[in-house]
Amino acid sequence: MEENKHHGMKDAMEGQFLPMFSFSSGMGQEVLPDLYCYTNQIVNVCLVGDPEKTDEWVLIDTGMPESVNSIIKVVEDRFGENSKPKAIIQTHGHFDHVGSVVDLVEKWGIPVYAHEAELPFLTGKQSYPEPDGSVEGGLVAKMSPMFPNEPVDLGTNIEALPSDGSIPHMPGWRWLHTPGHAPGHISLFRDEDRALIAGDAFVTVKQESLYKVVTQEEEINGPPRYLTTDWDAARKSVEKLEALKPAVAVTGHGHPMSGDELLDGLERLVREFDHIAIPDYGRFVNRKQ
Repeated sequence: MEENKHHGMKDAMEGQFLPMFSFSSGMGQEVLPDLYCYTNQIVNVCLVGDPEKTDEWVLIDTGMPESVNSIIKVVEDRFGENSKPKAIIQTHGHFDHVGSVVDLVEKWGIPVYAHEAELPFLTGKQSYPEPDGSVEGGLVAKMSPMFPNEPVDLGTNIEALPSDGSIPHMPGWRWLHTPGHAPGHISLFRDEDRALIAGDAFVTVKQESLYKVVTQEEEINGPPRYLTTDWDAARKSVEKLEALKPAVAVTGHGHPMSGDELLDGLERLVREFDHIAIPDYGRFVNRKQ
């Protein structure tokens, strides 16, 4: 590892390219004038800011390992050549959401913010538990033990989000602690239009199934099972987000969703969380008999 290259940062994602793609990979969608969702292989990143009105914008999550060039291309297509965000906000630190963060910070020299409970996984201090390949649900779950769980180390380039719920450079938005899938997982919400960036608190595709990931077949689901370690917390997080009655949601995996499809799907997920979200067996499952 060339430590000098990253100015004290260590990139556990270097050389960790994973050949996983959905049909939506490489496609972007303007969900709202100031909310753009780009699918990087199997995961979504968001660009928040209206290019017609401002050159100030924020990047939410940083995609898969070895994806820096495709993310920069999306950024420059939307905001212009040599454009860079004011900050990066990480919903959490799993490999498919921080894959390019060290490369992007190195290029842009901007701060990264995350929940303080997530900082050990973003400063090289702690690895996540290894993914649970035993959960039922399909091939992605079976492949998950191959996924990197080592932490990236952003050194002094990362700081904790403000404790008052505000988000730097994102006026009108607030963050909510939505743990379960990861200890410091957050979701972002704008009260004015009830727009939600959910991260992996819930997703709109059955993330364990390779067929559904590839085809992006839509269905509201709980967080990806193979990395979710606390199902009681995950349930409470879904209940918290459903209570907001979001009008539109961008999730970490799957297509953006809005209107009745979103509300009905979230209500059903809350009502049938044990059945829909929690695996029948697995290392992190504590089934009450």
